[in-house]
Amino acid sequence: MAQGTVQVTHTGTSRWRRRTGEYASLAAALEAAADGDVLTVAPGTYRENLIVQRAVTLRGPEGSPGSVRIAPVDGVPLTVRASAVVQDLHVEGQDSAAPAVLVEEGTPELRDVRVVTRSAAGIEVRGNARPTVRRCAVDNPAGVGIAVLDGAGGVFEECEVVAAGQSGVAVRGGAHPRLERCRVHHTSGSGLSATGENSALEAVGCEIYEVRGSGVQITGRATAHLTDCDVHRTTADGVTLDTDAVLTLADCRIHDIPENAVDLRSRSVLTLTRTTVRQFGRNGLSVWDPGTRVDANQCEIFDSTGDYPAVWVSDGATAVLDSCRVHDVPDALFVLDRGSRADVVDSDLSQVRNTAVSVSDGATAQLDDCRIRDAATGAWFRDHGSGGTLSNCTLDGTQTGVIVTKGADPTVERCTIDSPAEAGVYVSAGGRGSFQNCRVTGSGGYGFHVIDGSRTTLRKCRTERCARGGYEFADSGADAASGTSPLVEDCTSDESAGLGAPAAPATAVQTVSHSPGLLGALPEQRAEPAPPAPAVEPEQPSRTSKAVLGELDALVGLESVKREVRALTDMIEVGRRRQRAGLKAASVKRHLVFTGSPGTGKTTVARLYGEILASLGVLEKGHLVEVSRVDLVGEHIGSTAIRTQEAFEKARGGVLFIDEAYALSPEDAGRDFGKEAIDTLVKLMEDHRDAVVVIVAGYTAEMERFLSVNPGVASRFSRTITFSDYGPEDLLRIVEQQAEEHEYRLAQGAAEALGKYFTELPKGPAFGNGRTARQTFEAMVERHASRVAQVAEPSTDDLTLLYAEDLPELP
Repeated sequence: MAQGTVQVTHTGTSRWRRRTGEYASLAAALEAAADGDVLTVAPGTYRENLIVQRAVTLRGPEGSPGSVRIAPVDGVPLTVRASAVVQDLHVEGQDSAAPAVLVEEGTPELRDVRVVTRSAAGIEVRGNARPTVRRCAVDNPAGVGIAVLDGAGGVFEECEVVAAGQSGVAVRGGAHPRLERCRVHHTSGSGLSATGENSALEAVGCEIYEVRGSGVQITGRATAHLTDCDVHRTTADGVTLDTDAVLTLADCRIHDIPENAVDLRSRSVLTLTRTTVRQFGRNGLSVWDPGTRVDANQCEIFDSTGDYPAVWVSDGATAVLDSCRVHDVPDALFVLDRGSRADVVDSDLSQVRNTAVSVSDGATAQLDDCRIRDAATGAWFRDHGSGGTLSNCTLDGTQTGVIVTKGADPTVERCTIDSPAEAGVYVSAGGRGSFQNCRVTGSGGYGFHVIDGSRTTLRKCRTERCARGGYEFADSGADAASGTSPLVEDCTSDESAGLGAPAAPATAVQTVSHSPGLLGALPEQRAEPAPPAPAVEPEQPSRTSKAVLGELDALVGLESVKREVRALTDMIEVGRRRQRAGLKAASVKRHLVFTGSPGTGKTTVARLYGEILASLGVLEKGHLVEVSRVDLVGEHIGSTAIRTQEAFEKARGGVLFIDEAYALSPEDAGRDFGKEAIDTLVKLMEDHRDAVVVIVAGYTAEMERFLSVNPGVASRFSRTITFSDYGPEDLLRIVEQQAEEHEYRLAQGAAEALGKYFTELPKGPAFGNGRTARQTFEAMVERHASRVAQVAEPSTDDLTLLYAEDLPELP
């Protein structure tokens, strides 16, 4: 039924044919019309399913947009099968299994058509159709906005998908449309999607935003080319490529993305030119899988809103960055896994909160003519098989310029590291690496700091104005004889400028195992072999083990602790005697876990334990180095390993006591650097198991959690010793010891009052055990002083006796 009429203007040449006519229905008008006729539809709602099969013009009245509604009860409201013109219509559909507008054949033109529907698709183009769609709008919260299928094509100009229950624009089955200056927003699926072999999508000057999914999704061997497009405000990744997809982005802008700005995997290929990526919550570029590749030229990636690397390359993928800028991000470039590779040329990495370049798990990174500025760590090659080359690069304003650890083996040549806060180059944990014609200036620490058996090669390197020295090579211990020390050739420093050249030819390559004065070990200073250093006798303990155990026994309480320590000491002593007798000795792990509340004597027992081991000849010195999280964990990647190494070195020959060790592994660890301290510590404990005894301590429950989530740590410790809280009698005894030591006495009744006081004292989290007893004694002394100060001529008893009334109030 029609609420208006249709006027048909015929264009036929026969004089017998009517020039105009009016019809009560659109179907009748279309049946009467011939190619070239114009059908002008009067305002109204038409409940008809229209099929346009001739090259006619079907239009609403001029000046009344939206006044003609095509709204059948079901089926396809408008089907076009010819090169017709359809304009100024409002199409409504209700069939979830059918599109609202279906273009099946020809090269029709749709202009200023608005589709408001709840259909499978707002506009669907299929088969051999090649429409031109201009200034059309689709509002379809139930399905796809625009679907181009089965080899179809067409051009969509200045169109808008206002809403879509699925993808805004979907291309599949070998279709290949072109979008120009279109807007796609408020979709529940991808903004633009193309899938399937031979499917192709081209978009120019388009905007995709407010998308509940990926902004652009290209999959299954499809290709796409986007130029001058904006993708922003999505809920998922900005751009997604999967399974042999190919995408080119030129002069595009991807921003305000909560997930990855661009994510590609499964042999997909992405080319970016003059494209900006900013304000992303995870990775700016996330590249996965063998055969997957990104080529970025003159692009900018910046202003991350999350805590992830800007560029992530893993699982054998490849990324190439040429003349790009990456800045204001947590980490710039992470390359992981064997076969993964990143090539960075003439690019800037700056304002990086953590690591500019991280290479791990066998990956490779090649940086040429790059500039790294204002980063915590310039480049970190992390582990065995990881490497690559830094060539002609500058690193300025980093905490540490280059870090090489755990067998990584990069080549660094013709690079300049200026003003590092901690070290220009830091190599540890068996790292390797070759540094040639490199220069470090203005370091706040060492220029080159190589430790822990690292077989690093330095050739023709130069250091200037380094606060702690140009070169430091820590003792590699037993490894020195096996050739795992640094190799140094023709290296210089401004500290050696005044020294003359060697009198005799020097060896071309010098091996250095230890150098307390680093510059004295430079090759040009070594014309003749240095005389052997005088033997240093180990420091002898001042007391025997029996004397130290006596002090342990004199401590108040701690009976179970005393038994544990004595049992451990007996095991060590008997093991030594068995060895002297030619027998096998049981292996005793000396590292311990102390659990218990504060003030229960953990630090005191640790000190005595070290002294006992020194008296038995197990440790060289037996001294105690007490540290906590703040002493081990730095504020950025790289500094933590250095701090932990330095603490371990201070404790060499003695005991490293880590109080509140559970703080290194908080429950909400995330990217916490405490894990780095733990990993470094475990490696050092394994490599130097006889040099340092490590004791970790803390509250019982927290330490149990700490050990359960760190099996690598737990396996290093022989036993856990629990320090129980002191009872009232123990606390009273501590006060009595304090009084005796400071020449005070408890008056009659004072001991009983103290016992009652400690019984009633709350034992909450703030209870300090022995510390509380000492604080109680100090409070009594203060109250005693206030009382006695009022006596003109106090007697000896007045000056020494503490009464019950001197006790402080219970908290």
